[in-house]
Amino acid sequence: MTTLAARGLVCRHGPRTVLSAIDLAFTAEVTALVGPNGSGKTTLMRHLAGLDRAAAGRVEFDGRPLESLGAGQRARAIAYLPQAASVYWPLSGADLVALGRVPHGADLGRPLSPVDAGAVRRALERVDGVAFADRTVDTLSQGERARLMMARLLATEASVVLADEPVASLDPAYALEAMAVLRSEAARGASVVVVLHDLGLAARFADRVVVLADGKSVADGPPAHALDPGVIDAAYGVDFRTVTIDGVVQPIAWSSRQ
Repeated sequence: MTTLAARGLVCRHGPRTVLSAIDLAFTAEVTALVGPNGSGKTTLMRHLAGLDRAAAGRVEFDGRPLESLGAGQRARAIAYLPQAASVYWPLSGADLVALGRVPHGADLGRPLSPVDAGAVRRALERVDGVAFADRTVDTLSQGERARLMMARLLATEASVVLADEPVASLDPAYALEAMAVLRSEAARGASVVVVLHDLGLAARFADRVVVLADGKSVADGPPAHALDPGVIDAAYGVDFRTVTIDGVVQPIAWSSRQ
């Protein structure tokens, strides 16, 4: 079982400390990172992906410093979907998804191997994106492109899946489908970490929720524990109420404290 971990992680943007002494380990489950704007969620994701260097502490992959992995090995092991991911070339939908196979040796200038083509096809099917395979991405809506970006993530077939706000531009039906897909990734053994602003989705789909506030982890545990109003009221500066739907406690922002 793959473990990705932050050990005493301190992250700074210039003179400002964004994350302070973060100790978190992620295994084969869905972990939702939640918290107010500026709490360090994206910063943490970028460090977990190995894109930024920490001021102190380190990220470990199966007990090894992440930077000890070669670039290719890391790209195969960790699939990262950044917030508001953009596409700057008029690629076809299938070619966009096939970028997820580049760490495995795929060359978009040549026909894909049967293994790579199969991974692309399965990824498109899982996001209901087969109809977009032959369309160029500049002809698609933002939500349709977001589904293809999710498919690219899936096509990597990585043991760690990092998704930063993957449902932000999706309508409710596809947001639910995207979260179900991420749960299926954890079911196959992947460590899934997802940044969410929708606390209802976190409560329903995550096995574990980490609440970040002021650069620190202020709660970490099952959704019912981490999303307790006593915790998130203070983190968000909002009074929350809860409703229970099909046995799942759903937090609802009710009134501002400002």
